[in-house]
Amino acid sequence: MYDAVVVGAGPVGLFLACELGLGGSSVLVLEREPEPGSQWRTAPLGMRGLSATSIEAFHRRGMLSPLMATSDIHARPSEERPSAAGHFAGMMLDPAMIDVDALPYWLPNSLPGGMMTNLDAIEAVLSERAAKLGVEIRRGVEVSGVEQHEDGVVVRAGEQEYAARWGVGCDGGRSVVRGLAGFEFVGTEPQFTGYTMLVDLADPEKLSPGFSLTPNGMYVQMPTPGHLGVLDFDRGAFDRTQKPSLEHLQAVLRRVSGTDVTLTGVRLVSTFTDRAMQTTTYRRGRVLLAGDAAHIHSPLGGQGLNTGISDALNLGWKLAAVIRAEAPEALLDSYTRERHPVGAWVLDWTRAQAAAMRPDAHGQAVQGVLRDLLTTRDGTTYVYGKMSGASLRYDLGDEHPLIGRYAPDFQLANGIRLGDLMQDGGGVVLDFTADQRLREAAGQLHYAAGAAQEDFGLGAALVRPDGIVAWAGDREFSQESFAQAKTQWFGAN
Repeated sequence: MYDAVVVGAGPVGLFLACELGLGGSSVLVLEREPEPGSQWRTAPLGMRGLSATSIEAFHRRGMLSPLMATSDIHARPSEERPSAAGHFAGMMLDPAMIDVDALPYWLPNSLPGGMMTNLDAIEAVLSERAAKLGVEIRRGVEVSGVEQHEDGVVVRAGEQEYAARWGVGCDGGRSVVRGLAGFEFVGTEPQFTGYTMLVDLADPEKLSPGFSLTPNGMYVQMPTPGHLGVLDFDRGAFDRTQKPSLEHLQAVLRRVSGTDVTLTGVRLVSTFTDRAMQTTTYRRGRVLLAGDAAHIHSPLGGQGLNTGISDALNLGWKLAAVIRAEAPEALLDSYTRERHPVGAWVLDWTRAQAAAMRPDAHGQAVQGVLRDLLTTRDGTTYVYGKMSGASLRYDLGDEHPLIGRYAPDFQLANGIRLGDLMQDGGGVVLDFTADQRLREAAGQLHYAAGAAQEDFGLGAALVRPDGIVAWAGDREFSQESFAQAKTQWFGAN
């Protein structure tokens, strides 16, 4: 019997499998596709943007450098401010307008504020790490059944049955696990049909580069010739089970762009909508969900992949601790409690962008207001803080403003950074006062002592394996409050 069966070998499933493997669990990953690296996962159609928190997650597990190399990204930006800011409803943000002093507990670092890569590169790095951690990946197997028992689950795929103590569905927006395990999936219907395509154009100069909002929707012309994205506000009328013809694509593109651009060939095309749905809980008994299996929405702002990676990061260490019997099963309740509100926010964030892009007088009016706001430092900083994860804060029941946030990349006087201490997937105790009592109380957690270049007036901090600050004390901190937080999050550790 495996400790966990993860269904889906995309970035979310593989990241979760790595977290579980890092925590000492025996893990089996089941993937429907027989081989990795399809045309939809390599560049250009597999291109995806990673947010600051996702980049930090790869960094804190020692996988950022391999990912950057695999993605053919070698240079890092300066440490002064984030180098990328993204867009809101097709309206680009200027990184120079970000007020880093207004970002909660932000510290200069050498990590990119955003990064373009592709799904194939992400999966290659994660697959290699998973193999090193002893994770077993079986491809070309399609799940057809999920049965729960008091002490485990049985996942059926083809003629085989796989028993495990826990099952996790990371199998995408049309998740089989979600349906088989009886999760309730609720939300709103779409406003548009989106098209991602690789086509041949007779006259590409008729289309503007980058994002273009028009009175009839939006189109995006990527740097790769013929790589286009189009949003057509038809209330999702074009069924994704239909294959769009050249004539249909040309008609949509002409209507949305307001040009008479001509398509001469279609190499690849896929459709999507902004249907926004979420499960009411992320756990039913011994089955959990992460990523698109738990929440679907439009790709506006690139939140899907990043939200899924954060789901995996949040769930992985908790499930591994429960499997090791170092934490009570109740710890898993904090997964839904913390991540479900984030998923709900992402759905609203993408709904707001769709509303702002509507091709009617109401949408145009909202666009005008947003354009004004996004040319201000406060407006740009607000949107970047939301999209990057810098503003995220879980409610952990403590009023200290750092608790519940992603920990800044504290740098000790000896040059060691927090990210360097987290690669083994364990919790970290940072002791800026070098209090011997805290060293003893840290137990098996990674303990690092010494002054920091910037400590925000803290005496010490307890950082969970997912990078969230679980406890923070001033220079006269209470040993008792630390012990309570440590017990709450790490049980017998």
